[in-house]
Amino acid sequence: MTNVIFLRLPTRNICIYMSGRLLPNRNLSLPAFGKNDSNDMPFSNLNTKTFQALFNFASIGILVTNSNGEIQMANKFIEYQFGYSDQELFGLKVESLIPSRFKKKHVQHRENYNSDPHSRPMGLGMELWGLKKNGVEFPVEVSLGYFEMDEERFALAFVSDITQRKETENAVVELNAHLEEKVKEGSQSLAFTVAQLSAQIKETERKDKELERVNTFLNNIWNHAGAIILVCDKAGIIQFFNPAAENSLGYTSAEIVNIHTPVIFHSPDELSAKAAEYSVCLNREVKPDFSVLEASAELNKGVDGEWYYVKKDKSLFYVSLNITPLKGAHQEVTSYLIIAIDISEKKKAEVELLAALEKERELNELKSRFVSMASHEFRTPLSAVLSSAYLLSKYTKDTEQPQRDKHIQRIVTSVASLTEILNDFLSVGKIEEGNIRPNYSEFNIEKLIGDIVLEVNHLLKSGQAVSYVHTGVPNVTLDASMMRHIVINLLSNAVKFSPEDSVVDLVTENLKKEFILVVRDRGIGIPKEDIPSLSKRFFRSSNVTNIQGTGLGLHIVNKYAELMNGKLTCSSTLGKGTEFTIRFNKATKGV
Repeated sequence: MTNVIFLRLPTRNICIYMSGRLLPNRNLSLPAFGKNDSNDMPFSNLNTKTFQALFNFASIGILVTNSNGEIQMANKFIEYQFGYSDQELFGLKVESLIPSRFKKKHVQHRENYNSDPHSRPMGLGMELWGLKKNGVEFPVEVSLGYFEMDEERFALAFVSDITQRKETENAVVELNAHLEEKVKEGSQSLAFTVAQLSAQIKETERKDKELERVNTFLNNIWNHAGAIILVCDKAGIIQFFNPAAENSLGYTSAEIVNIHTPVIFHSPDELSAKAAEYSVCLNREVKPDFSVLEASAELNKGVDGEWYYVKKDKSLFYVSLNITPLKGAHQEVTSYLIIAIDISEKKKAEVELLAALEKERELNELKSRFVSMASHEFRTPLSAVLSSAYLLSKYTKDTEQPQRDKHIQRIVTSVASLTEILNDFLSVGKIEEGNIRPNYSEFNIEKLIGDIVLEVNHLLKSGQAVSYVHTGVPNVTLDASMMRHIVINLLSNAVKFSPEDSVVDLVTENLKKEFILVVRDRGIGIPKEDIPSLSKRFFRSSNVTNIQGTGLGLHIVNKYAELMNGKLTCSSTLGKGTEFTIRFNKATKGV
């Protein structure tokens, strides 16, 4: 994850007050930034006071620990976050800020990190928790970095309290009240920090050696933090652009500093949408430029918002953006500090989780509908089988063979109906799970359909007939099993919904660029408004409520056709009949 900071800071050399305390028994001085060694980023006007404000005014927690996990530096915001007063955090193990159930694992994670340090978001895909001094736990996001100084390795952590974001996901109404309280607390904390900082400036000015060490720490924070840090002036012009920002956004500092505002990293469409939203909230016009970020800072005071960031190559990624206005002696805004955390992986995980939950919901719905449909649709054929089997036992004389044949045929028809229902449900289950793919092979379509016509003869009503005509070469390349299911479904439906003494036409045509299947009946027809919904699961036309069926057949036919690069269409006239056509494209695999 990556954070971005924007702020404008004065340039005169002063002493720095860190975390409301001085590091014990040390006098360090801050050399002016501008050195051009391998560990320092060259700045012409980024001095002690600049880093002091950067460190203590940031509305995000910042910790520096040594290789033993002991806290060496902590800014005021993290003391406020965890409920500690001045100097209390110094020397404590970082595990003091973690719930007890995580401490043992965290020690191992810390040791592993020390052995192979690198800038990265911490706990990707997991929920991280902080522990306040009073025992209260709260959710956090952590971004890690590291640096080495005086042959000692230090870890750098940016800690964000994401309690509000969590609460937003659960209850927007409760969050509104919480935000009002948070704003009040944040204002009090800022006033307290400013007062404490002013009281300590004179004391820290005399500790040159201490300032040197602090300056080194801050320089390492700037250069080695796993967070984007930007600083811009009141007008929005970027003054500083840290290495993490260069790596994440694809720009060099020379391309950005004193040239662009942060608007360059935002999508125009998102800026326009935010401008419209903030104009309503503030009851004034907010233009889709840097004014949007100013309005966000005014409205969201210390609250992280989710935005898109645009890289130099125009690719997008999600960030959690925190914008803090910094004020001068007369409470006027002099600069802006913006922190952004790259949350692309988290958003991706959220999307995948939502998709999985939706898939699970659909499967549960399918199971529920199956139980309901099965209990209804199985009852009629099972009752027919039971009654026919019972009556067969009563016809024992040779002269009663016609009665026996009648009931045997009822049993055969009912069992075929049960088999069809079960096959439909099994097919839908495989389709929904994504476990079905076409198994292409070359076969004779005339022979396949001819065999199917013979199989469905037992379904024909009195005087009904099936007329099959094929044009073109007989061999096609399709999934024979899927094709068989398609033809049986369309043909049995045509027979079911057609009257006695009618003809069902079945036509296949093998052309150069496509293979066409047509099934035409002279039945009851389908209402025009129902045709767009025919391929939906469990949908049944409004004029067939008294005819047995699951509402799955055409859904399966449509899915099988799509899997073999085919398209199903339907035309129908009430009282005159219905025609289903599937066109399989030969330009793609198969056919």
